[in-house]
Amino acid sequence: MDRRVRKAVLPVAGLGTRVLPGAKTTPKNMLNVFDRPILSYIIEEGRAAGIEHFVFIVGRGQGAIEDYFDASPEIEGALEAKGKADILAEVRRDLPEPGQMSFVRQMAPLGLGHAVWCARDIIGDEPFAVMLPDMLMAAAPAALAQVVSAHGQVGGNIIAVEPAPEGQAHKYGIVDLEGQIGRLNRMRGMVEKPAPGTEPSNLFISGRYVLQPEIFPLLEKQGKGAGGEIQLTDAMAELMKIQPFHALEYDGVTYDCGDKIGLLRANVAFALRHPSLGQMAREAIDSLL
Repeated sequence: MDRRVRKAVLPVAGLGTRVLPGAKTTPKNMLNVFDRPILSYIIEEGRAAGIEHFVFIVGRGQGAIEDYFDASPEIEGALEAKGKADILAEVRRDLPEPGQMSFVRQMAPLGLGHAVWCARDIIGDEPFAVMLPDMLMAAAPAALAQVVSAHGQVGGNIIAVEPAPEGQAHKYGIVDLEGQIGRLNRMRGMVEKPAPGTEPSNLFISGRYVLQPEIFPLLEKQGKGAGGEIQLTDAMAELMKIQPFHALEYDGVTYDCGDKIGLLRANVAFALRHPSLGQMAREAIDSLL
């Protein structure tokens, strides 16, 4: 019986080349989506899924991430002195309990698979989640909560997927399913950017996973793949030979915040759905049209 998913790996060491120069001095996952950093939403999603420990895989020059999730006595003290309780609560909302976050230096940008492998000693021998922070998901229940729920139903390894835009499946990593009944289906493979017309489905891998710890020894011996990097999908393909994988077509919308237009779309979408500022945001957007 698979154990509960308690830990999540967040690979945040990327350079953010698609959003330069915005990410030149600010880690790309610390860029704002409306009123708070991208990572604030990711942590909120993880907590809603029952994650108790977040493992950040960081690179050089990303100390701002660790600082963000630390107390700020100067700011908090100033807000308390001015009686700004509402802003103080917002500042403190992302703070973890002691020991709930770990930061591991990747040292070199060797790929997503290598980043996940760096978390092996903290994850240990238990199933774990992987959350790609570039991918911001608007969903209720939270996207990772849906994936964890699916894991509770069928065990094994779960990959969140969603339909690719019409005629665009060849641009994504596409899952190959044994059959397609409902939203949760067993996989038989994955194809990275299949030639147009050869796609085994229209469902692309969208950035949330639950994986078994047996992925780590496979990643350790995994050679370089596409782009000269150690690819997580290559190790998953190997693990699929001995363990079941299921694709969950989650209920929600994904915004690729690693892309300038995707980041813009996320800002607009999350501004419009803000509980107190949404209407004002809509009026501001409408005034520009």
